[in-house]
Amino acid sequence: MEQQISIRGRTARHMVRLANHFPVIGAKAQSGELRRKLNEREKKWECPEHLKCTVIRQEHCSMELLASRQGRQPGVILQLHGGGYYGRLHNTYRDMAALYNEVSRGLDVLSVDYRVAPEYPFPAALEDAVAAYRWILENGYDTGKVFVVGDSAGGGLALALCLYLRDRGMPMPRGIVTMSAWTDLTKSGDSYQENFDIDPIFGGSTDTLVYKEGYFGELDPEYPYISPVNGSYHGFPPMLMQVGEYEMLLSDTVEVARKAREAGVTVKEHIYNGMFHVFQMGLLLYPEAREAWVEAGRFIRKLLKE
Repeated sequence: MEQQISIRGRTARHMVRLANHFPVIGAKAQSGELRRKLNEREKKWECPEHLKCTVIRQEHCSMELLASRQGRQPGVILQLHGGGYYGRLHNTYRDMAALYNEVSRGLDVLSVDYRVAPEYPFPAALEDAVAAYRWILENGYDTGKVFVVGDSAGGGLALALCLYLRDRGMPMPRGIVTMSAWTDLTKSGDSYQENFDIDPIFGGSTDTLVYKEGYFGELDPEYPYISPVNGSYHGFPPMLMQVGEYEMLLSDTVEVARKAREAGVTVKEHIYNGMFHVFQMGLLLYPEAREAWVEAGRFIRKLLKE
């Protein structure tokens, strides 16, 4: 519904399309090559003055704990970043961690710089996510105040992590938030064809992160820990799933939300009119992104009160 999109939101979508289809840099942007080079050159992140960022070394990866300078909270948000399982943690995700802290009104945020393909294919990322969750359980956080969140590949990883936890009888988080979750690495959903020409990031080309297979290699991409769309969602906590109308990955969210509801899970599915993949990266710059963050904060705070 184009008429319901804000001017800033429409402008952001057009700018994203231009950047990903520009003759010189478009292919590099869509394939993830440009992002990797920019990340290597980015400046040191400036942590908000009221927060403290602590680097925690794990066996295979590092994590960053963002917490109030007044001390750690009993609750924590585990953030799993996107990047097609090829991109590493970078400053935009640190900004998102700070915003999660803000909208949740003070929860700590643990961001995992998990191992990525092609050097470290599946199950490396999942192993690192599990290790991060174990760290949370072992370090005094209230299991009733733990949330798992993720965008794009990180959204799929968040769901895969919770499938893993459920399958092994481990404590589940209080809630899950996904933003444009990539849950179907077989690319079999209807929106991969229906939105191919209108997706401003992945559309119009098969030389994009969506079509890279280095993450699963010779393994079956239908395996639920790789493609959570094929998982069973009984026993899952409440979920908030946000996605953009113009995404090729739209069906990834719609199908998981459907299966989860059928399994008796409380699911809030929000398809944002005219929006693109992980439009929430705009933080508070345009109304749609602002609404999504407000919604995420409201979802988390409501569960904390129950």
